[in-house]
Amino acid sequence: MSEMESEAIPTGRDARHWVPTLSFQKESDAGQVIRLKERSMTMLKQDLILRNPLRLLGHENDDILGPGQFGAVLARAGVGKTALIVQIALNTMLRNKNVLHISLNEPVGKVNLWYQEVLGCLAQQYQVTHLDQLWDTIVPHRFIMTFQVEGFSAPKLEERLTDLTLQKIFSPDVLLIDGQPFDQEQTEVLGNLKALAIRLNLPIWFTITTHRHEAPAQDGLPVQLSPVQDLFDVAIALQPKEDTVHVTALKGCSLSEAQPPLVLDPASMLIRGN
Repeated sequence: MSEMESEAIPTGRDARHWVPTLSFQKESDAGQVIRLKERSMTMLKQDLILRNPLRLLGHENDDILGPGQFGAVLARAGVGKTALIVQIALNTMLRNKNVLHISLNEPVGKVNLWYQEVLGCLAQQYQVTHLDQLWDTIVPHRFIMTFQVEGFSAPKLEERLTDLTLQKIFSPDVLLIDGQPFDQEQTEVLGNLKALAIRLNLPIWFTITTHRHEAPAQDGLPVQLSPVQDLFDVAIALQPKEDTVHVTALKGCSLSEAQPPLVLDPASMLIRGN
């Protein structure tokens, strides 16, 4: 694999081949039909935004993270970190904001499939029609970039960002970094990424892998997060319980005491109220 791969359009299946039809369409009023379709798609996107259960974490109007802030999704391997971070990305894309998804352990095609699968589950849950058309409208707001873990650093990321923005290829509003190691050797890397986030006014989400056998740190936080907690403004943990995975706020957000717990359904990979 090369040091970096990137893409900004769907791979695997081309959503642009799907052409919606309306039973009342006439050639003489094609312009009106286009406006109706655009209005319908806008309403659909707004409906999905309002249904986003992450709003229940106390952030109803905008992104959970502000400019320059760090957020983390923590869980054991295979529990659903990538599924949750993709839901965060999709909600951002539905609001016409640009997401740069940086994967340090998966190729572009596999990351793209995550987006398609999660969006498909959302469409099924909320009975969304014209899924291909919806995909076609939001995918320009996402760019996937891959690095090898050992070759990833803040200077290299900034170099790639500069390449994208100067050539007007893509200008992100939010960064997601999936697969960044969290150990003592990476403390300097995280500090440099924090400085970059502040300088560029970009919020960054990370996935953090925890392990079943590890006891929490003295402050009660996972041992991966505790040493660098000052860098993070928001932290969310996924904790398996019986047949579901509970979404727990560790830092920077909270649920109302009257609010049922948020859970990640392993079957659909979606966050829902219990």
